[in-house]
Amino acid sequence: MSQATMSRVINGVDVERLGQTIQAVLKDPGEAKSQFRAINRWVSGGHNQSTIRGFYAAGQEDTSRTNPFVLDADEPPVLLGQDKGANPVEFVLHALAACVTTSLVYHAAARGIRLESVESRLEGDLDLHGFLGLSDQVRRGYKEIRVKFKVKSDASPEQLEELAKFSPVYDIVSNPVPVSIQIERK
Repeated sequence: MSQATMSRVINGVDVERLGQTIQAVLKDPGEAKSQFRAINRWVSGGHNQSTIRGFYAAGQEDTSRTNPFVLDADEPPVLLGQDKGANPVEFVLHALAACVTTSLVYHAAARGIRLESVESRLEGDLDLHGFLGLSDQVRRGYKEIRVKFKVKSDASPEQLEELAKFSPVYDIVSNPVPVSIQIERK
């Protein structure tokens, strides 16, 4: 993001505030450190529920959320669930779609690129042989994810693709991320 002195709203983004955020991070790199959290509770079968509220950003614990976001996850009946929510791999598609869209919109705004509309369609291919433990030769997660955008803008598709790839979730699903699991007995 290069235009930190803009003073208008582009694509619904207050680019003046965006510029101020960039300047704050350049002045104090500690301002860039963030931590997001979720608390999950199993309900029954494939149904579980995550609560998301507090997070750390801009050098402090954020307390602006008065109510938590509550997300239900389950499996469809064909996968032995009761369909009380999207399944976890569908949430990954949602997270990826939301993040590449937000990244595209914010970075376009910072560069003065106007967008009239942005839509995306995502597909992920998964083979249950891995999840079910039937083959150690088959990946447990997505084998491939395809993101197809329809964007109305004067910018080139190549420019827009570059901007979308600033997405943290794109990075998370494209590159290995260390994940630790600790189990405590109640």
